Amino acid sequence: MASIRRTLSPAFHGRSTQNGAAVFSSSPSNKLLHKHFPSSTSSTLLNLVYRRGWRRSFRRCLFFFLIGLLFGITPFGQMDADIRPKDFSSPDLRPPHVHLQSDDPIVSYVALGVNTQLEQHNEVTDSIEPLKQLIVVTPTYNRGFQVYFLNRLGQVLRLVKPPLVWIVVEEKTVSLETARILRKTGVMYRHVVSTRNSSDVKDRGVHQRNAALEHIERHKLDGIVFFADDDNVYTPELFESLRTISRFGTWPVAMLEQNKNKAIVEGPVCNASRVIGWHTNEKSNRLRRFHVDMSGFAFNSTILWDPKRWGRPFSNPIRQLDTVKEGFQETTFIEQVVEDESQMEGLPPGCSKVMNWHLHLDIGNVVYPKGWLLEKNLEVTLPIK
Repeated sequence: MASIRRTLSPAFHGRSTQNGAAVFSSSPSNKLLHKHFPSSTSSTLLNLVYRRGWRRSFRRCLFFFLIGLLFGITPFGQMDADIRPKDFSSPDLRPPHVHLQSDDPIVSYVALGVNTQLEQHNEVTDSIEPLKQLIVVTPTYNRGFQVYFLNRLGQVLRLVKPPLVWIVVEEKTVSLETARILRKTGVMYRHVVSTRNSSDVKDRGVHQRNAALEHIERHKLDGIVFFADDDNVYTPELFESLRTISRFGTWPVAMLEQNKNKAIVEGPVCNASRVIGWHTNEKSNRLRRFHVDMSGFAFNSTILWDPKRWGRPFSNPIRQLDTVKEGFQETTFIEQVVEDESQMEGLPPGCSKVMNWHLHLDIGNVVYPKGWLLEKNLEVTLPIK
């Protein structure tokens, strides 16, 4: 079997083994070391020589580190010797104050414009007054068209700017159907009951209006009182004009006669806002003091509960009378509020516009359905032509 002999490199020619330990014997340096030092001492020196390399690198790194540290802590330039605590709060970011000369024409013009606008704004703010409250009184009772009348009047009142309170007065008791209608209108209302018996009175709304007047007087409601029957027709413009009344206001009312054959106008004749006469019919020309419809006037509510403010000589409660003939409730009531036409205000200026209508709808033959519903269909069916 062939054997392979591997020759040693020149560096290891003089190496021999003794007891498994390798020693250097052929190099001149090794011979010199063996000559002066024993064998064990020579191997220690060799180890020191071999270790000298990494120590040299360590010393160099340490040297340069110390140099860098020295340069880092050495101050270059002027150092603040004040070591007192500093204020590290957020800096003031406001723009610097600019000194403007008052004699500069541009500055004077801008200042004049700003001051003028501020003065105008203050004048407008001071001139704005809160709107007067409207107190609308409506007597109602159970009949066939009650739902239609209340809904129609409620929709008109919904178009009027607040403040407005709608006082609806019923007879004997409060009906759930009427309360449901009032809630759906979205108008602020008060549901009042008149306990007086109205069967023996020609105008059944007299006791109901008196119940509303007692409610206003007891609670001292401040505003303009207006009697608005539910079967009349009103424009939103009428309610807005009521807020201009100071004490007592009146306006013409268009109405349909009982026979439905003629339309007449009843109310004041005005010169601007001053009442100088009355529109009337022939029958009541010489009998009534003030020729006005129940829905043709309004007055300040403080007349009811603050008579000293208006210089009333007597403090008796102002109420409608149930002992007078039909058609005289208006004039007898107005005589308790004002003395003559000089204390009245005509609406609108010149009293030249009709803003509500009294139609006198006769619905006495219509049966009032129980619970607002018809229990059965109508017995008569008309064919379409």
